Amino acid sequence: MSPAETTIGFVGLGAMGRPMAAHLIENGFVVQGFDISQAARDALETAGGKPVSSAAEAATGADALVLMVVNADQARAILFEAGALDALRPGGTVVLMATCPPGAVESMAERVVATGRGFIDAPVSGGVAGAMAATLTIMAAAPADTLAALRPMFDALGGKVVHVGTRPGQGALVKAVNQLLCGVHIAAAAEALALAGKVGVDRAVMLDIVCGSAASSWMLKDRGPRMLEAQPVTTSAVDIFVKDLGIVIEAGRDAKAAVPLAALAHQLFLATSGQGHGKADDSQIIRTYDGLNGT
Repeated sequence: MSPAETTIGFVGLGAMGRPMAAHLIENGFVVQGFDISQAARDALETAGGKPVSSAAEAATGADALVLMVVNADQARAILFEAGALDALRPGGTVVLMATCPPGAVESMAERVVATGRGFIDAPVSGGVAGAMAATLTIMAAAPADTLAALRPMFDALGGKVVHVGTRPGQGALVKAVNQLLCGVHIAAAAEALALAGKVGVDRAVMLDIVCGSAASSWMLKDRGPRMLEAQPVTTSAVDIFVKDLGIVIEAGRDAKAAVPLAALAHQLFLATSGQGHGKADDSQIIRTYDGLNGT
């Protein structure tokens, strides 16, 4: 089917979901979307989409239902309690793009597939910037034919669409590994800059040095400058990594795989959230180091 003949139900029009839905509209897809925020629904209408009043209405008659929600609990509630799965047309496909525990994704997929509908486990990486630029990395797990049928939709959202496996849950596992590295890199960057500050080295000078050295990383270059700000704009909240690194630890436990660095980073993000900074930019994990160091 061409984009103009494909109706996408979209639930979750937040900081990432809103630009993602707009890109689908720009590429000719028919998008009917729902979010609890009236402002988000208004923005969808301004972009040329059809705002609706419930998740079930977003799914009604749709060829695919995209869930860009916070966690597995929200996804389950939308599908099985709010009636979205029953409203999705027979043969339609649920596309779960949230970061969720692999086991939860597998169990949701089983229930969806049992109704004769498809399921694609497709978490993303790239954050708000990637969503706005349509350069997300999409880690899709589904039977090859299921993914192929919606490939144009994914191509409208991401700069890199990778078929990571045929079983739902495999995408979630790949995303967990990605988040392990992201979380540990942020914590390590904060530790380094906090140490520099503690010993009297200007943090901006230190950041400039390490960003041009073998010690550099994408996360250091992206989060490091925000670690120098007292109140940076939140692009990804501390509480996101509390959740995501919790998923990493759960995946490691289920696989009986040791993830000690992820566990330590999780504790640092958890401590930052516990101090009241859960909604702050995740770069502000450096506040916890400053507290530990008395700076």
